[in-house]
Amino acid sequence: MSQKTGNRYDYTSIGFYTFDCLGRPVTDIPPGGDTFFIEELTLAVSGAAGSAAIVAAKHGLDVLAVGGVGDDDMGDWVLAKLRHFGVDTSGMERCSGVGTSSSIVTTRPDGQRPALHMKGATGAFEVKAEQLDQVLDAGIVHVGGAGLMDRMDGAPCAALMREAKRRGSTTTLDVFAATKDDMKGVAMLLPHTDYFLPSIEEAEALSGLSDRADIASWFIDQGAACCVLTLGEKGAYYHHGDGTRFHSPAFDIDVVCTCGCGDAFNAGFASGLHHGLDVEETVRLAQACSALNATGLGSQAGVIDYESTLAFATSCRRMT
Repeated sequence: MSQKTGNRYDYTSIGFYTFDCLGRPVTDIPPGGDTFFIEELTLAVSGAAGSAAIVAAKHGLDVLAVGGVGDDDMGDWVLAKLRHFGVDTSGMERCSGVGTSSSIVTTRPDGQRPALHMKGATGAFEVKAEQLDQVLDAGIVHVGGAGLMDRMDGAPCAALMREAKRRGSTTTLDVFAATKDDMKGVAMLLPHTDYFLPSIEEAEALSGLSDRADIASWFIDQGAACCVLTLGEKGAYYHHGDGTRFHSPAFDIDVVCTCGCGDAFNAGFASGLHHGLDVEETVRLAQACSALNATGLGSQAGVIDYESTLAFATSCRRMT
């Protein structure tokens, strides 16, 4: 059964929204002005907030999107696509003078996805004081893409998450991090974070550690209530400050594209919380979203709805 929160929204997804053009399979970039032919091309709304917003909406949650797009064709498309899936876009800001955050994603035969990215409006939007009553009227408030939001990163985002906690929301956090230097901004957010959801690569970069239990404990010592590490083909690791910890194996699938897998995981995790699943079921549902995402080209491609994701989570073989 879904949890009834009494809030206007079940899920507010704040942060990184991007327009993606994805092609596969790409094995090399043509030299000079040459052309190589590929088999598949698609467009998608991606990003740590964008992909999560759409997957959560596909799972039946009432979702508010909060971020920025440029005053351009890509921005028009991103907003229209979000609305197509039932996402409320009234929290999205049209940022003048910058383009919509956009990527060209060259998906490899093994599913890896090197990309060319323009940061654009993700670095230009801000959540204003008069928006807080709407933005934080949610059972779960997710910040996705901390480290890319130039105007919101650091103290503004920390204040936003602090206020979300004060109002009774559950908070989740995903980041964009490449070095330990990025930890300064992340550290401001962790005391206001119920669930910190980094990839193992980001977690290692931020902490300087390599053992997953040590990494999770380190983030909990920094203030996070719980750390959930996504481990790619090795599954996921859940580590709560109350002592609950477990490893959950990955699903055995044929990978098409890994773009947005972590973001789909975040939405699946929120969906599990919203529907009142226990923690192991919640992680498994999150992994199912991630695995289904990887079976198609473009973020959210393989996720249909909550019921089919649950069915996949209980029927698909898991890796040993």
